[in-house]
Amino acid sequence: MAERPVYISIDCAPYVKTANVEFKFYSGFSLAQKQRCIESLHAAFLKGSPDCRVLEISSKSQLPLGVKLSAFNLQIVSKSGKSYSVESAFQGSKVFENGGAFVDLFNKTSHEAKKDPRLKTSGQLKAFKFYDKEFPLEPKTYFYDWLYINALFRQEKLAEEILSYDAFTDIEFNPKKSLNCQAKAVAIFVGLSRADLLTEALTDKDAFLKIVYG
Repeated sequence: MAERPVYISIDCAPYVKTANVEFKFYSGFSLAQKQRCIESLHAAFLKGSPDCRVLEISSKSQLPLGVKLSAFNLQIVSKSGKSYSVESAFQGSKVFENGGAFVDLFNKTSHEAKKDPRLKTSGQLKAFKFYDKEFPLEPKTYFYDWLYINALFRQEKLAEEILSYDAFTDIEFNPKKSLNCQAKAVAIFVGLSRADLLTEALTDKDAFLKIVYG
């Protein structure tokens, strides 16, 4: 057995609530095994919330929408017309005590950006800088959520499709080991949309901070 979070959209701050769900875990690294875990997790969650529509947000998702919404795949289109993944932008925006932000990572693949050795050898993480915008480390998921939700907002077709779902998972995410979660960011996006606050929250980073984190 294992336990993973399911992120459920709500229409009031903080726009997401978490259900920690125990489910039968299938070991192995193959796609088939990962998808068995996803099915098991969703089935366990739906026993207590049968009316929810739940979607896996990762490259392991059984549905194309979930795969497209993986931070490794979801694209940000810059003003110059170049595009890069949310993951590459996140990694390239990190500012360390001895270096960064490493904006050249924007042009790397998600896997290349995440594995860049400078992210391990540049000392303690101090902040994030995305172009001219600087973000502190607190609240802990502030920058990641802002970055992901902005990217999704600009992908109109994906943004419209996701609104028909109520709850989201990421089978690879373990809150004991990581902070940022794409499934949680999607849940906040849907919650903000249902509260009719999405556009206002994305006016600027300070509005996002105030509305989402109070």
